[in-house]
Amino acid sequence: MNDTVTSADGTLIACTMIGSGPALVVVNGALAHRDSHPTEGILARSLTDRHTVITYDRRGRGASGPAGPALPAADAIAAEIADVAALIDLAGGKAAVLGLSSGAVLALEAVRAGLPITALALWEPPFVVNGARPPLGPGYRERLQRALAEGRPGDALAQFFAEAAGFPAEAVAPMRAEPFWAGMERLAPSLAHDAAVMGDTQSGDPAALDRFAGVGVPALVMYGGASEPWLAGAATALAAVLPDATLRELPGQDHDVAPDLLMTALTTWLPAY
Repeated sequence: MNDTVTSADGTLIACTMIGSGPALVVVNGALAHRDSHPTEGILARSLTDRHTVITYDRRGRGASGPAGPALPAADAIAAEIADVAALIDLAGGKAAVLGLSSGAVLALEAVRAGLPITALALWEPPFVVNGARPPLGPGYRERLQRALAEGRPGDALAQFFAEAAGFPAEAVAPMRAEPFWAGMERLAPSLAHDAAVMGDTQSGDPAALDRFAGVGVPALVMYGGASEPWLAGAATALAAVLPDATLRELPGQDHDVAPDLLMTALTTWLPAY
């Protein structure tokens, strides 16, 4: 069922709800939305006999309302958490949450904000804490906002790929000539929200994860055996901070995880919650 919910500030959030059983809300990562990220749809359809699965377009993406890239960081985070709250209301008042990449960090922040989340399944939160890759330099979000305010969404995208995603600089420039780039430029304002959600967790300081020590719901923290070492290190560091965490490697997987393997991991862990 395709639907919309109205967030606390009046923004319409587009979503799809299918299946039956305990609710599972899927929170995607940077630049992803329901039409661009097949993993979510495949996963949702695979879980319909066990869960009511809600996928959605985070604000500034797909069919949802705008992101508001000029918002202060605290307001941007609060808006994204309010979107998750509206989806949980649609689900009946409580839900487990699957967070993918930076969506995993939003899921953690939603628990910190007191949302009625019963369990977390987290795929490769992109923390930079273990020295395996360069941390983000100071002013990353402010530079993103400046590029967007000056009408340079392509520069904001390039900054994200080179700095936050850790792409080699020589790989980013050719991307700007690819057909997909123009479509991604329309999503660029949402990057300022992702940067707010990530906060200082890409600074290289492991203490940046300490704020998640109070996230007491059961959490499955997953990473791919073929992913970059810094992502495996990030998952390991998070699992060490969370009070009730299970750390699991999915062999042979990288950041773009195969839906069937992710589904298997979820169905062997989620039923208890």
